[in-house]
Amino acid sequence: MVDQNKIKEAVRLLLEGIGEDVEREGLADTPDRIARMYAEIYKGMDEDPMQHLSKTFAVDSNEIVVEKDITFYSVCEHHMLPFYGRVHIAYLPEGRVVGLSKLARTVEVYARRLQIQEQMTTQIAEAVMECLKPQGVMVMAEAEHLCMTMRGVAKPGSQTVTMAARGCFVDNPQMQQYFFEMIRR
Repeated sequence: MVDQNKIKEAVRLLLEGIGEDVEREGLADTPDRIARMYAEIYKGMDEDPMQHLSKTFAVDSNEIVVEKDITFYSVCEHHMLPFYGRVHIAYLPEGRVVGLSKLARTVEVYARRLQIQEQMTTQIAEAVMECLKPQGVMVMAEAEHLCMTMRGVAKPGSQTVTMAARGCFVDNPQMQQYFFEMIRR
């Protein structure tokens, strides 16, 4: 649970630490605004991603399901700066599917935590495998990291791509190729 009072105090100390006057008009309400914002940004800390994947539906065929271009915003746990981009998910059902919005909600839960992209990609794949028990899943995340674009090497526009494959996607180049074709359409 996000403790907004601790966040407010921390923001006040941070502002003082960089030499700001925490009482000046433009900053007077900043600690409160930041505390409310953090409660929203990190709401995934208190959510169970499995709840979104728990309601499934029977299907007669086991054709591939692809949900692409799921926009996400997260915060890097190393520098506490945002990274944002898109997630693409494909799975081959084993008699059960989940509502498409539930895949997006699962991405949202993992993204709304202090996070690293590599871990988030794996967490999404593992959650789909655990809850849906599909023949396989493949997850790809593409993101721009402000910790790399606005500081350090300062390379705006650079993208980090991570992938996680499970089940039938692991050693099947045809399935992997089909996934890549589907997300590039």
